[in-house]
Amino acid sequence: MSLLASICCFIIFLTSSASAQKIELGAGLGGFNYKGDIAPHLRLRFFKPGGSLFFRYNPNSALSLRAEIAGGLIGADDAVSNDPFQQARNMSFRTRIIEGSAVAEYNFLDYKDRRFAVNWTPYVFGGIGINSFKPNIVTSEYKTSGLVLPYGVGIKYQFKRPWNLGIEYGARKTFTDYLDNLGGDPISTDKLVQGDPSTKDSYYFLKLSVTYTFYRIFCP
Repeated sequence: MSLLASICCFIIFLTSSASAQKIELGAGLGGFNYKGDIAPHLRLRFFKPGGSLFFRYNPNSALSLRAEIAGGLIGADDAVSNDPFQQARNMSFRTRIIEGSAVAEYNFLDYKDRRFAVNWTPYVFGGIGINSFKPNIVTSEYKTSGLVLPYGVGIKYQFKRPWNLGIEYGARKTFTDYLDNLGGDPISTDKLVQGDPSTKDSYYFLKLSVTYTFYRIFCP
């Protein structure tokens, strides 16, 4: 038996072992936002484009497990701030981010496959991931990858079997202060080029997604 056939039959075994188990493949489009030294508070004008591809496994009606790859841009600009200090600093940045994550979703409603019924649920999620980022300006040497902790809320809706729609808003707790190229210990006595080393940068992802549920997998 070929390797492909073995993998296929293994997936069939998993998905047929319980009637509630399903596999979904999906894609999402939306925007990333950032909070850090150059944007201490979330601002709608700093949303940048982002997208994702993901795999979702539903072992039962209450729990979903998701593996996802996401990418996009974050950025901000001191010039649009009302803070005189930020206006004097006049820094800006744009950073590309690629992220891989694994999360668990808890569904508040009984999210089962029902052919002739409205099927939707709000959910919360949390998990772990890693990211790689590349600021457009790099003024010192620092690590450009690290651990992230994704968490947030969403709503998913099966509008036409096997198609599902979802909207989700999630935060990413990071352990770096360099997403905006402005962090770490002070490298100058000039406060205008110093970040706040006591806080870490974070970013957020708002997305609209579409998924396809596989009800039957054929072995070659």
